[in-house]
Amino acid sequence: MTTVRVRRVRHGAAALAAAAVLLSGGSPAAHAAPSPAPSPAPPSIPAGLYGTKDPTYDGVWRQSLAFMAQQVAGVEPNRTSVDWLLKQQCDSGGFASYRPAPARTCDPKTLLDTNATAVAVQALSGVDKPEAAEPGTDPVSKAMDAGAAWLKGVQNKDGGWGYNPGAPSDANSTSIVVSALAATGHRPGDITSSGGKTPYDALLGFAIPCDAKEGAGAFAYQPDPGTGALVPNGDATAAAVLAGLGKDLQTRGAKPSQPPTCETPAKPAATPTAERAARNGAAYLARALARTGHLDLPPMPGAVTTAPQPDFGNTADAVIALGAAGHGDKAAGALEWLKKNSAAWAEQNGPAAWAQLILAAHTVGADVRDFGGVDLVRQLNATGPAPASVPLEEKPEQRETEEEPGFNVWLAVAVFLVAGLGIGFLLSGRKRSRQR
Repeated sequence: MTTVRVRRVRHGAAALAAAAVLLSGGSPAAHAAPSPAPSPAPPSIPAGLYGTKDPTYDGVWRQSLAFMAQQVAGVEPNRTSVDWLLKQQCDSGGFASYRPAPARTCDPKTLLDTNATAVAVQALSGVDKPEAAEPGTDPVSKAMDAGAAWLKGVQNKDGGWGYNPGAPSDANSTSIVVSALAATGHRPGDITSSGGKTPYDALLGFAIPCDAKEGAGAFAYQPDPGTGALVPNGDATAAAVLAGLGKDLQTRGAKPSQPPTCETPAKPAATPTAERAARNGAAYLARALARTGHLDLPPMPGAVTTAPQPDFGNTADAVIALGAAGHGDKAAGALEWLKKNSAAWAEQNGPAAWAQLILAAHTVGADVRDFGGVDLVRQLNATGPAPASVPLEEKPEQRETEEEPGFNVWLAVAVFLVAGLGIGFLLSGRKRSRQR
């Protein structure tokens, strides 16, 4: 699903650059009197934005993921938060990763981002639409349509998308765009590039054959620029599984459960369909999770430790992909691992991390309000403005009322009315839900 991999690289590059500055003359001279270094100013977080960390690389991404996670939990985002996301969009329909001055008109220097645009389009598809004289003319619907049109307009000739317009296609960007278009009523297989290719043509170019010695069934992020070799990538595979199945991040697990298999079509076809390639990818993920219960994150260049570290975000993505493919049983071990180990990671990484856990739990039917003892929804909601509405069971005052012992006066009044009039009343509450 995510392009957190890309953002990690960017953050890592920034950290290395800062370290280089310090090591190349940023320290005070030896004879100078020591003075305390000023604390770095905290980032300015705009009203309505979720999270407290610098939003430069992930403002739109984390906001959109938060909305999608809230939607599957029956929570309506604060209108200020929705307005913030709408104002991030450029007149062209595209989104940058973050625009600190949204009142300024986007210009050619504005670095538009296919991933941010795709995830924003999908997130907006689930928020409440303001009333409008004509259907589709409200600000939310117009933003969705403009975003989808921009995405189709920057499609590469090979049918796929890169992280930024014009960049070489990669599996992650192509997949998140496909899932977003599918979630908003488009048919990705019917969208053809100027070269006559569909998104699925591009996606199949990243698929590793089932007879490969390493990574059979997986997807690569991109072919190696020198050799053209395809290196298996768990992040890319999880995203491609969803896209190949025509599903999105808010999907429910498929039933009944199916055994994961990697199959190559018999000749003369030999090339799998997008769905078959997605199922091959799910088989790869099932094998990868069976080893340790989680996916691993390769060490960053120059890192002190060279041992792979657990990758919480992509493990959550793998759970979503396996559930979507009908292999929820194969995701059970990873789900339990996340329940036991992910809270500290999510606390450190903020709204996008809490959202990934909610979406993973939602896909396989786990309890998002008791995930290893953690209420994921409450934790996510606490990272941003108070939601416009929440399900009844989340309201503390409602639970206190239900748990208070004693005589309920209004219940007594209802009983007397029923007895006196001979009429039975059926009282039912309907909880608002967007679960798919």
